[in-house]
Formats: sequence, structure tokens, C-alpha cells
Amino acid sequence: MASYVAGAGEFTRDTAYITTRITADGRDGYSVEPGRYRLIVARACPWANRAIIVRRLLGLESVISIGFCGPTHDKRSWTFDLDPGGVDPVLKIPRLQDAYFKRVPDYPKGITVPAIVDVPTGAVVTNDFSQMTLDLSTQWTAYHRRGAPQLYPEPLRDEIDEVNKRIYTEINNGVYRCGFAGSQQAYDAAFDRLFTALDWVSSRLETQRYLVGETITEADVRLFTTLARFDPVYHGHFKCNRSKLSEMPVLWAYARDLFQTPGFGDTTDFVQIKQHYYLVHTDINPTGIVPKGPDLSTWLTSHGRDALGGKPFGEGTPPGPVADGERVPTGHGA
Repeated sequence: MASYVAGAGEFTRDTAYITTRITADGRDGYSVEPGRYRLIVARACPWANRAIIVRRLLGLESVISIGFCGPTHDKRSWTFDLDPGGVDPVLKIPRLQDAYFKRVPDYPKGITVPAIVDVPTGAVVTNDFSQMTLDLSTQWTAYHRRGAPQLYPEPLRDEIDEVNKRIYTEINNGVYRCGFAGSQQAYDAAFDRLFTALDWVSSRLETQRYLVGETITEADVRLFTTLARFDPVYHGHFKCNRSKLSEMPVLWAYARDLFQTPGFGDTTDFVQIKQHYYLVHTDINPTGIVPKGPDLSTWLTSHGRDALGGKPFGEGTPPGPVADGERVPTGHGA
């Protein structure tokens, strides 16, 4: 297995992704076309979980197919070990790295999810998770379901971008900065930054139901996937232990509100989340023991956030039932 702890002290994420975009005008050579692309994800990964949620909220299931990697991987690649024979049924490959190598032979960087693959060529188009979900909202509008929410509404984009920037640097990546710190000094600084930011979003959410505006936006999706992993993984495994999520009343109610909204909780697989972090990060958890807790039934308790107003989908509607073959396995949710 690869080493995850930063040898020099502070963990720094490599953010040089394949930034090719799939757009309505095809400016990068890849145009929006139903049935052409396959979204490759792992339910365990918070960055991939974002793409799963956004695809479902927008109703793109019949337009962009999805392939699920298993929750664990080795230093070479994510694998399709959940599929019969360990091979993706559409791409016909056992490892995601095969699609990366089709695009860039001997691709030298990390093989990451989410990734969108061009099915005709079998080559990865992009693994730029941040831009990917924005493009699903803005470039694929012709194929959104009827009643799809506005996750990146034009009048609110500047504010969403500003909130997203702080959430990414201080919270989404902040938990990793704690968990992968290679020195006490780096960990202490990361810990303080993380909880300062969590206190900030808690204060923001004290009087408003969602992060920006009166409806769910991209900002809520990005914060949710970190909050969903907080008590099962980050609190203990990454030593983010000033408080559990369940001990932060505003954030805990907010997270439950989203979890109980179609598209969020029904795409969250707690079993795979725990398996990934506790089995893959062997330098942090060398025994490979996966904890049994915490009690996940509390995610379904009343949250009371309706009293703050707001409508999850604005003038739109919730997505329908989860598509066949895409349901979180029984016993893996709350």
C-alpha cells in the first residue's frame, strides 16, 4: 500500500487534474451527448459522492451511465471488484488506470475518482471533480429531468464560489490535512483551521436552512459529503476530535436534514466509507480493524430545520426512486 502521511509535516494535496471539459459547444473536443460517457465513482470517496448526488438530483441517470469501484484499492488503481469477474461491464476493464492510460500512456499521477470516461475510446476525459459537478449543472441542462433543482443558479454563483472555496480548503481538505499530518505542529495547525471553519459554517447555518439562498445548491452538496464521513471516520481515524458531528447541534441537524432529502442519504454507503479509510490507510491504521460504530440510526431522527423555511428543490421536485442497480446495499445506510 502507498504511504499517506506527509513525510515533511503538512499534507499538501496534488490538485493538477485532467481539466478537459465536456461542454454543450464541445470546445475541448468533447461535446455533451447522451449515452457517450460513463461516470466512474467509488461510494466511499467524498469527491465521487458529490458527483453521484448531483447526477441523481439532476436526473441524468439515463444520460450518463455509472460504474462503481469497490471501497478499497492498492497503490496502482481503483478496481471494479464489485462487478462479475472484476471487470466493468461497459468499459471491459478491471482497473480504472486502464482508462487513464488510454488517455495518457503511463499516466504518472494518482488514479482518482470521480472520473468521466469517453466510452467509444475508453479514455478518461476528466477527473477534475470540482468542475465536473458544475458542468453537470450548467452544460447538461438539455437533459436534466423535469423539476430538476438549480444547484448553481446564476444570480448566486459568486457567493456559492466564495463559500465553496472556504469549505474546500478548510473543511473538505481540512480533515485530510489533520489525518495525513506528519508532525505535531502540522496537525495542531490543521486541527485549529478545521474547527474554526466548522464553527463558521455552523454560525452561518444557525438562521438559514441552506448555505446559500433558500434552496439546496452545489455548496450544500460539497459540505454534506464531509459531514457524512465525520463521525464514522474523520473524528477517530483522522483525529478530528474536538467534537463529533453529533455534538455540534446546528451542523448535526443540518446534516440530518440533507441526509433525509432524496439524493443524499440514499447515495451514502457507510459500510464502504469505513472500509475504505480504515483498510486503505495502513500507515494510519496498520491493524486494518474497521470499527463497528457509531450508531447510524440517529441520522433518521427529526431535525427541525423546516422551521427555518426554505424549500430543498425550490420550485422543482425531488428525484424519483433510485435507479435499478444503483441502490446502496441493504444494511449499508442508516
